[in-house]
Amino acid sequence: MKRSVVLIATAVLVAGCGGGGGGGAATSGSGESAAPAKVTLEWWHLSTAEPLKTLWAQRAKEFMAQNPNVTIKATVLENDAYKAKLTTITQSGKAPDVFATWGGGVLRQQIDADLVKDLSSDVADVLPGFTTAALSAYQFDGKTYGLPTDIGMVGFWYNKKLFAKAGIEQPPATWSEFLGDVKKLKDAGVTPIALAGKEKWPGHYYWAYLAMRIAGLDALKQAAVDKNFSTPDFIAAGQQVKALADLQPFQKGFLGAAYSTPDGQAATIGNGKAAMELMGQWAPSVQKDAGKGLGDDLGFFPFPAVEGGKGSATDAFGGGGGLAVGRDAPKEAVDFVKFMTRMDNHTKAVQAGGVLPVLKGEESAVTDPNLKQVATMLAGATGYQLYLDQAYPPAVGQQVNDSVAELIGGTKTPEQVAQAITEVAKTEE
Repeated sequence: MKRSVVLIATAVLVAGCGGGGGGGAATSGSGESAAPAKVTLEWWHLSTAEPLKTLWAQRAKEFMAQNPNVTIKATVLENDAYKAKLTTITQSGKAPDVFATWGGGVLRQQIDADLVKDLSSDVADVLPGFTTAALSAYQFDGKTYGLPTDIGMVGFWYNKKLFAKAGIEQPPATWSEFLGDVKKLKDAGVTPIALAGKEKWPGHYYWAYLAMRIAGLDALKQAAVDKNFSTPDFIAAGQQVKALADLQPFQKGFLGAAYSTPDGQAATIGNGKAAMELMGQWAPSVQKDAGKGLGDDLGFFPFPAVEGGKGSATDAFGGGGGLAVGRDAPKEAVDFVKFMTRMDNHTKAVQAGGVLPVLKGEESAVTDPNLKQVATMLAGATGYQLYLDQAYPPAVGQQVNDSVAELIGGTKTPEQVAQAITEVAKTEE
């Protein structure tokens, strides 16, 4: 029950395309025009589901058509496999030429290790076109180390038909109502929540959001400074996670379930086998890719308010995705990142429902009603917290994931969770 094979999407080599004009020709000593030097770009990303899987491959082909000297070799991995492989290569002192990043503390550590290129001067001409929120995770000390491709928030995606079956007329606005609805769903013979227990990161969303609602955003930021997660509010967040887990709301075998596999969290929702999942803005596309998808039966609601909590119900938790460039990458790597985030190219991904707007003026391209709701809530958010396993240093983020998984699995208490995260935080400089 503990381990199953991690699904890794086959790495694909996108072959170079002929034709196209790219790159100015060099002049040889004899006065003859010489072709630009051949360049291979290693591009790592984790968009294994449609529509991005196909869209990103298409963008790469278009770039190569315009730059015949460039071949893009794309390595496409599932979330956990991607994190593991990227950690391994960066620990060896290297980085891919272009790679997907969530920004935050993980990117900061890569910057401190001198593995990432400072893009500030190279992208100065395009920076004004991005929204401030989308750029924030990739900027440090006034410098820019990546460009965003997505921004969004985590919330509950739910099956309207299953809610109706349980007699739930509208989504819960408070945590007490949420726990009550979980009981109603169970009483109606419906599995309330799908969870990828094996992958751990989906479970940390519950503890993080409850900490936000109970302790408030400032407390999450201050805990990183003080290296102390053992305050009463953080323990209270764990107690509420335990209260949820005690209701046994998750699908059978959830501790061994992955996220995007045919028998994982997304497919459980997409096939109508559970009523809810707490997930980011990409959820509908992965539900459809891993399972059947719910179509018009799919709805969205934000994480509920916690009565008496210091945090606001309009504070959002989430992040997006971006592209960073390895320190030793050729100049074509920067050109490719700019190409990927150009308005005419990026808007196609927004229109397809693969990502949310990161460029000013893209808002009208969002056509899916649920994604429009996410975009609207995000635009009105009173505060924003990046995923904890990205906002904090990697070791701290990993401990959050591990400890919350143990809390949900019943092998750690709320107090032990807070203490374990604190102990790791104190080891970080």
